[in-house]
Amino acid sequence: MKVKRTEFRPPPKVDSAVVRIAPRNPPPQINFQEWDSLLRIIFLRKNKTLLSLFKNNQVCDSLEKSYKALCSIKNKEIESSFSMKDKVEHIITESGFALKRARQMDMEDFLSLLLAFNKEDIHFI
Repeated sequence: MKVKRTEFRPPPKVDSAVVRIAPRNPPPQINFQEWDSLLRIIFLRKNKTLLSLFKNNQVCDSLEKSYKALCSIKNKEIESSFSMKDKVEHIITESGFALKRARQMDMEDFLSLLLAFNKEDIHFI
């Protein structure tokens, strides 16, 4: 529904519109804290490619810390030659998001990226 600028006092320089936002029913079955952490990383610099965002040292250190904690809980061995940067690069390249930018992606892309990381036991917490 359009709202003309003449409906306001003082009138703004632009016209307005009323937008209705409805939540998805049922909501996606994801951990919303993890979803929020992923989106914070991705939109840190929305014009950079995802590969360059995830190769950031701070991001890799954070992911490696959570990965090692999860591996210790599951009693899973970590290779001595383990590199989080290589693992992240492999996941992003295999899922087809290496050259994508956050501003070019939609919600389904973000969900599939989150699932790709979760399949490799990398969680954003």
